[in-house]
Amino acid sequence: MLRILKHPVFARLFAAQVVALLGTGLLTVALALLAYDLAGDRAGTVLGTALTLKMVAYVVLSPVLAAALAHLPRKAVLVGADLIRAGVALALPFIDGVWQIYGLIFVLQAASASFTPAFQATIPDVLTDEADYTNALSLSRLAYDLENLLSPTIAGLLLLVVSYSMLFVGTVAGFLISAALILSVSLPARASGAQRPFRERLTRGAFIYLATPRLRGLLALNMAVAAVIAFVLVDTVVLVRGRFDGGEREVAIAMAAFGAGSMLAALVLPRLLIRLADRAVMLAGGTGLALIGIGYALVLRGEGQSWGLLLAVWAVLGLCNSAVMTPSGRLLRRSAHEEDRPAIFTAQFALSHACWLLAYPAAGWLGPWLGLEATLALLALVAGGSVLLAMRVWPASRPEMIEHSHPDLPPDHPHLRAHGGARRHSHPIIIDDEHLHWPSQG
Repeated sequence: MLRILKHPVFARLFAAQVVALLGTGLLTVALALLAYDLAGDRAGTVLGTALTLKMVAYVVLSPVLAAALAHLPRKAVLVGADLIRAGVALALPFIDGVWQIYGLIFVLQAASASFTPAFQATIPDVLTDEADYTNALSLSRLAYDLENLLSPTIAGLLLLVVSYSMLFVGTVAGFLISAALILSVSLPARASGAQRPFRERLTRGAFIYLATPRLRGLLALNMAVAAVIAFVLVDTVVLVRGRFDGGEREVAIAMAAFGAGSMLAALVLPRLLIRLADRAVMLAGGTGLALIGIGYALVLRGEGQSWGLLLAVWAVLGLCNSAVMTPSGRLLRRSAHEEDRPAIFTAQFALSHACWLLAYPAAGWLGPWLGLEATLALLALVAGGSVLLAMRVWPASRPEMIEHSHPDLPPDHPHLRAHGGARRHSHPIIIDDEHLHWPSQG
């Protein structure tokens, strides 16, 4: 897996991702302390509102921004988003009102909503070999998990010697270093093609996504992941402190167990995906989330709960989470031609976060009302239903490539030029119930 870090462009892009993630992790800790200074006991409400604004920005703004910025060079979009995020982080220590937190966080997340899909769509153009790209997806998964583990630790060590305001400086540095690393490489140009109207640019990614069986299956699996993992992210602190009388240390250990499971899957998946189909691995992961969620909900109702069992369950849930999410980039890459990749990655970004926008409030609000056991069971049932839906809309027998010919097209037709003039060729298709939709026009 690590051999792809010898690729000079990818190595710097990956480094940019890592430092930006570390900066974001420091921002999370600093923002919580800032919210407590400004709102006291209402800090939880402030952070919950900020998280909701983040999801709204991701769902609503990402397709709009992708369509509006489609004509700009990739490097300009990525570096511009990093600079905006750095500017927001620099301003946060100087605010004195809760409403200012909301405004600045919305701007920061709007910048992230343009950066992340553009960054994700660039990687498959940098790493054209599928095995290399699979390794890159696993490394990216590891980076997210390591950020969850390392950022709180680094923040805690820094807080021993500096005030929390200095954590914002670390965030600014992370985004500026990310921008500098991106500036230092030559990125592949966007695929050439006729400039489409804004409305078509806005909707094209979602149209391709929802017309493709495997991506409809991915959307259902996104819901399965969001339903169960939202419980882990939102209710772990309630479960650990309320049921096991644990403190902050125990909460951190539980989340570390989840991250360790996720990292283990990311390390194993590149070799596993050589032998097994993406569909089988992802459906197994989604099924595991549902069954383990229901099983642990039953344990919580009885007398068999233990601290060791919680850690084991959280680790397996982390593993199942990675089993679903790591291969998703491969599906997106196969489902559109190069010129449509930014649109389809943006659609995945928006639609997957729409699932989280439903799951986060459910995990947070149902817990006090129904109890943790019933909440986990209900969310696991949602995950199970989502997996069954994925099996139905993503049939195993659907071909990923179809061989066909175009005897009537003129020699200079764009579609023939794209295939070296060959009238008979094969490439990925998008299939719905009645029609074939080609990923690009022509």
